[in-house]
Amino acid sequence: MDVNARIVSRLAEELGVKAQQVSATVALLDEGATVPFIARYRKEVTGALDDSQLRNLDERLRYLRELEERRTAVISAIDEQGKLDDPLKARIDAADTKQRLEDLYLPFKKKRRTKAQIAREAGLEPLADALLADPTLDPEAEAQGYLRAAEGDTPAIEDAKAALDGAKQILMERFAEDPELIGRLRERLWEEGELSARMLDGKERDGAKFSDYFEHDEKLAKVPSHRALAMFRGRNEGVLSLAIRLPGEDEAPVHPAQAAIAQQVGIRDEGRAADKWLMEVVRWTWRVKLYTALETELLGRLREQAEQTAIDVFAANLKDLLLAAPAGQKVTLALDPGLRTGCKVAVVDATGQFVDQATIYPHAPQNRWDESLSELTKLIKRHNVELIAVGNGTASRETDKLAGELVKALAPNQPLSKVMVSEAGASVYSASEYASKELPDLDVTIRGAVSIARRLQDPLAELVKIEPKSIGVGQYQHDVSQLQLSRSLEAVIEDCVNAVGVDLNTASSALLSRVAGLSAVIAENIVAQRNQQGAFKSRKALLEVSRLGPKTFEQCAGFLRIQDAENPLDGSGVHPEAYSLVERIAQQSGREVKSLIGDRQALKALDPADFADERFGVPTVSDIFKELDKPGRDPRPEFKAAEFREGVEKLTDLELGMVLQGTVTNVTHFGAFVDIGVHQDGLVHISALSEKYVEDPRTVVKAGDIVTVKVMSVDIPRKRVGLSMRLSDEIESDRGQKASSAQGDGRKAPRAQKNGRSGRERPAQEGGMGALGAALLKAKQGK
Repeated sequence: MDVNARIVSRLAEELGVKAQQVSATVALLDEGATVPFIARYRKEVTGALDDSQLRNLDERLRYLRELEERRTAVISAIDEQGKLDDPLKARIDAADTKQRLEDLYLPFKKKRRTKAQIAREAGLEPLADALLADPTLDPEAEAQGYLRAAEGDTPAIEDAKAALDGAKQILMERFAEDPELIGRLRERLWEEGELSARMLDGKERDGAKFSDYFEHDEKLAKVPSHRALAMFRGRNEGVLSLAIRLPGEDEAPVHPAQAAIAQQVGIRDEGRAADKWLMEVVRWTWRVKLYTALETELLGRLREQAEQTAIDVFAANLKDLLLAAPAGQKVTLALDPGLRTGCKVAVVDATGQFVDQATIYPHAPQNRWDESLSELTKLIKRHNVELIAVGNGTASRETDKLAGELVKALAPNQPLSKVMVSEAGASVYSASEYASKELPDLDVTIRGAVSIARRLQDPLAELVKIEPKSIGVGQYQHDVSQLQLSRSLEAVIEDCVNAVGVDLNTASSALLSRVAGLSAVIAENIVAQRNQQGAFKSRKALLEVSRLGPKTFEQCAGFLRIQDAENPLDGSGVHPEAYSLVERIAQQSGREVKSLIGDRQALKALDPADFADERFGVPTVSDIFKELDKPGRDPRPEFKAAEFREGVEKLTDLELGMVLQGTVTNVTHFGAFVDIGVHQDGLVHISALSEKYVEDPRTVVKAGDIVTVKVMSVDIPRKRVGLSMRLSDEIESDRGQKASSAQGDGRKAPRAQKNGRSGRERPAQEGGMGALGAALLKAKQGK
């Protein structure tokens, strides 16, 4: 089987699809097709693989190609040494991971001159072989026959001890390079081993945030991502030591790993002359050659898996945030709260264009409340404002109260709504090079307010301008592979942008650059042509844009929308390559294309199979019918906003048992963080998300969801709030009053009394309200 066939076969098996689907998809990817384009417009070719399957295929394809490249290099290197035989080549060909491949290559890998190599050069290998083959031989007596004087670079063997040390080094290296032994020990340590975390001496005070792990043991293979990353951070900060141990190793007469090595190489302690020496060789092989290497490797595996899980959490939260409901094209006034420096005000029109600004000082120390109301009223009436976006930073609840007074005062003559909006990343945008180009005449602080307003109108269009890691929905985002994180987040952004579609005549270059096939340069060229020649009248006009050729047009055209275009299909998700098909459908229906669009009854009467041909199959025709029914449909949900309770603006306003509405800001594997309007997100532990058992919090909530929660605990000194979405949960009797530092410290998950889960609660540290909670909150906030 050739290399490509082997990769296709492997991918088909992993994905549970046909080899033909994989080979066709690989061909498209190699031709430069993007995942969104393939998922949307090449369903017949791929057998309707969805975007998640395609992303997985793309990632695994990269890994398997690297594996094959390395396999070729390994075979060549061993062959050059004249040591490649058929059995070894068969084992190398069968290696299905990079690690297995490296295990097989290890004995042949070029390395510095080792003690074992020096011993071989001194002629001690026959001594090692003899003692291993016949343990009845007396090591001291046998070694006497190998004494010799120094010769060139080869040192002298002056006594039996030196000879036996050399023989020991030879056997240690031989045992430690046995790929089957290494593989078995590795998997045994992974499956049975325990990760042991201990506090380093004198770190009680400096490392208090890691106190949950000062004396902590759990199964290595089952350590959750957030706990693993917390412990790795503790080690990196010089607070914790980490080790891998096998159960019972302290009590056993022989370490379990040493027993496994002895069994693999045929060594048994039966009291024979060489048995003690051979068992010492085994002990040294484990302690010196294998243990440290395997521990390092397995901790690396744990970290890699933990990082991938954290990246997946970040990507999922980012997707939810990007696909959050847009408030729509409404004139919006944004309030960026502040105290001493005042609140920055920006007004943008329905398309997000900046139109006006102001600075007001309603709060301390100036307390110009009435004057601020008057100034805002003038702006609202002057521009016919429909929405007020209040940033959720410092003084946000006080500013929200100001907005509330405006809404009441102007109703019903001026229909107006106020919404609290996350500021995460707004300051990063306002100081960015992109913002300076987009809003060159505005102060940085006003740019931030503009971003808040636009984020309410269309979260996706605004958030693509901001570095994803600045948005604040990641778990330990600074502790993971930045390359892998960026790759994953870029894929999420690309998928979200193309799922929604982009208005060609209003989109920023930042948004356009995320469209399938478009680079940042081409996006800038589109905007430049739009500015010079006016709005695009048709998708075909894109071919006049500098550097945008037919291949790029094929990839991007279906995702770009033109409202009120010359061809009505230009405002839909129908790809230009299928316009002739739509015309045929209209012709056979006795209709014009324009009259067919939106006519659900007429479309329901048609059978996609009647219009399928060699080029366009039933899946594509069915998608076209859906687009004609609702052209340019937006997959995002209807806009809703949480209503924070008046009078609950800071931690000290919270009462145990209080029921509040809030917005989910971040979802982790141990629960969800919820903004309830007190400047500190509360945590709903996984055990308190539902009356039913929850395996994955994302099956219950996602970032941006509006939820109703009950306050279960408040720790004011440490700024931690425990919440429950099970409103029937009872507060423990000793928490029946407002929490203090001694009560309701948030270390426990809310009690589960109705479904009998109290005996199955997750460990306290998994709830994230102890040391872990503090670490996660810092990570979430990008600190």
